[in-house]
Amino acid sequence: MYKKKSSGWLKHADFIILDLICIQLSFLIAYWARHGFLQNPYEVSVYRNAAIMMTFLHVLVVFFGESYKGILRRGLYQEFIAVLEHTLEIILLLSFCLYIIGEGEIFSRTTMVTMGILLLFSAYFVRVGWKHYLNLKSDKGKRAILLVATEAWIKRILRHIANNNYESIRIIGVVVLDTDMRGQQILNVPVVASADDMLEFIRANWVDGVLVGISKEMQNSQELEALFESCDKMGVTTHRLLGNLESLYSRQQFVERIAGMEVLTSTARLVSTKQLFMKRTLDIIGGIVGSLMTLILFIFIAPFIYVKSPGPIFFSQTRVGKNGKPFKIYKFRSMYLDAEERKQELMKENNNEDGMMFKMKDDPRIIKGIGHFIRKFSLDEFPQFFNVLKGDMSLVGTRPPTVDEWERYDLHHRKRLAIKPGLTGLWQVSGRSNITDFEEVVALDTRYINEWNIGMDIKILLRTVKVVLKNEGAI
Repeated sequence: MYKKKSSGWLKHADFIILDLICIQLSFLIAYWARHGFLQNPYEVSVYRNAAIMMTFLHVLVVFFGESYKGILRRGLYQEFIAVLEHTLEIILLLSFCLYIIGEGEIFSRTTMVTMGILLLFSAYFVRVGWKHYLNLKSDKGKRAILLVATEAWIKRILRHIANNNYESIRIIGVVVLDTDMRGQQILNVPVVASADDMLEFIRANWVDGVLVGISKEMQNSQELEALFESCDKMGVTTHRLLGNLESLYSRQQFVERIAGMEVLTSTARLVSTKQLFMKRTLDIIGGIVGSLMTLILFIFIAPFIYVKSPGPIFFSQTRVGKNGKPFKIYKFRSMYLDAEERKQELMKENNNEDGMMFKMKDDPRIIKGIGHFIRKFSLDEFPQFFNVLKGDMSLVGTRPPTVDEWERYDLHHRKRLAIKPGLTGLWQVSGRSNITDFEEVVALDTRYINEWNIGMDIKILLRTVKVVLKNEGAI
């Protein structure tokens, strides 16, 4: 029998419960220190409400903040910073909730500060102590795993296990399938058998499971089929690396079900539901605020645009969005009505080196006066907040190309649209108008996709405001 490892919250339920105990004990001791020993805070409504709220806030912070992500591999300093952030988030949220319900003035500030200090140090030492206990326990209870692989991949798999061994496994030996290396060691792990006698080794030794990592060409070999059948007869669990090993370290892969079928999914960037929820929430809040600002700007900008160039105030254009999906983008019109027709005539003046994007200094298509002004301060971009609210765009992402630009894309250029396009992005705040090499734009967009987190979005938004106010080019 084989017990599947817990995923999500369940795998860190012990830390969640321990932190919750620390929260309540810190609360109790802080109350006693302020109001007298053995007084019952749960009989006072404001403190009883606070105790209940802290429980829910703790769960909320864990859910949205991913407080326990990588907890078993964090060092002492990293753990202290993580506990400090967790504590501050709970204290600040509790203060806000008490203020909202009108009980902020009743709750003792001394109790709040004392509780925060006690929680910081108690949770820190409890986490460190529990991790030390788990390490001691795992050393005794690690599953004995036999690694079976080809010579070309043995070292790489062993290094990967050493750097990511959060499953408490112990590699007891290695079987090299394509050559006889019995008696040798690979990265201090003994080669215990070859393809000929590996079944005999499994039969005669303590083996909790067999991990098989081979190239795509060998996946249907007779030796492997015999191995899996024999392990099944012996009741030994087998683990087979899915896909081909060449892509194992270059993509994010996971198993899921599609239309009732179990498939191996490879993707450029794997994000959690919580991360997507947080990004969309940020987009909705920003979209609402930006749309209100757009309506205010319309009152002042629209008359100037119409007087200088009679016609529609807004400009719409088909752009290419996430995964090649076309959508209509909206802007305040900053160019004359024949701008698109004149673009072909001006292509020879393109400042972009490879022609993959169109940029031109002193573009004659821009409406004199108002057009230059709204582009200088990126005011023409504000109607795109409606695109953000609709879900076609995000506050932060990659620049959406025009259809003609999209049609000239090479394969690797397409990766920049693996996410929603954005109002601003990493390349816009890393040089903006000064970047003329499209490959550099693609490299920055790819970096954003690979390294994305919600904190990165917030930093880019703040840098965007700074760049616009300093007038370092248009978004």
